[in-house]
Amino acid sequence: MKRVEADPQSAGTINLKQLSELLNLSQTTISLVLNHSPNAKSIPPRTRERIREAAIKYRYRPNYFARSLRRSKSMSIGVVVPDMSDGYFTLLMHSVERYLIKANYFYFMASHFRNPELTSEYVQMLLERAVDGLLLLDTPAMIEATVPIVAISAHNPAPGATNIILDHDLAAMLALKHLQELGHKRIAFMRGPESISDAHYRWQGITKAATTLGIEIDPELMITLAELDQTPVHGYKAMRKLLRATRNFTAIFCFNDICAFGAIRAIDDVGLRVPEDISVVGFDDISSAEYHQPSLTTVRQPLREMGTRGARILLDRINHPNKAYPKEVVMEPELIVRESTGPAPAEKRKPAARKKPLAEGVIS
Repeated sequence: MKRVEADPQSAGTINLKQLSELLNLSQTTISLVLNHSPNAKSIPPRTRERIREAAIKYRYRPNYFARSLRRSKSMSIGVVVPDMSDGYFTLLMHSVERYLIKANYFYFMASHFRNPELTSEYVQMLLERAVDGLLLLDTPAMIEATVPIVAISAHNPAPGATNIILDHDLAAMLALKHLQELGHKRIAFMRGPESISDAHYRWQGITKAATTLGIEIDPELMITLAELDQTPVHGYKAMRKLLRATRNFTAIFCFNDICAFGAIRAIDDVGLRVPEDISVVGFDDISSAEYHQPSLTTVRQPLREMGTRGARILLDRINHPNKAYPKEVVMEPELIVRESTGPAPAEKRKPAARKKPLAEGVIS
């Protein structure tokens, strides 16, 4: 066999055929070793080591598209998210990434910022890049694709999609029962914007739980967020607006932890205390919830488990296309009780003087 000389100092790379000729080994043998195939165990250890050393020395780089054609797979998936701000999505993606890396899968991620046109465009671009499947995080858009789809917290109606969702009825019951047991009767509610997939289902769960427990949902104590991002500002503004209108409540159930942080700051800024005057419950249990001051009582979504489960189901569907798959996977929440909730005050205390004035025009 003719040997191909390669200069290890050159900036170029060599392909599989050239590496095969350099080592005087078959392309199949080299592929088994470099692709970590279980069948590579039958190849002598010294040969496997020689292949790996040569691949590094001569800068071997596999032909991605050729390999995809041989396998009929690209070994990549498309991940579609609203954005990657701190909190909810970072916890989900941490688990997704770890699982995919362990499975030797690559992924493309696109953030659509809840823009329907971007969502459609990015999904099409991912499909054109021959992804083997789609993982949709809080992306309820109707998507028709020939590849498997798994949606997390999206309640996605796409044909053939597997939806991983939280039991929002149980989540609401856990939070409201906790507040009721602490003696709270006048409870305010922070409802999420319609653009977020879970907002509708979470509110349904709240209304069911309130009815079951005999808790009144007073329209004057309802806050509906028009928009939301992963900053406390929306929770802060909403709470300030409510406190201007009334202080005839002893607890608030916030849409998520980030909004709860903003609400706690707003309560503090008018001279009230958490939880002595107003108890605050969040939702999600993001990493910073435990370390906030006061630490946040919250409904924990098993975000890491949801991310891992979503990635695992998607790869299982990709690798076993004829296997039956679940249409829906329901995850259970958990109530995490910390410092931001306490017994309802026997009577409303007179608000203390505000500690310091807010700068005009900064936050309204």
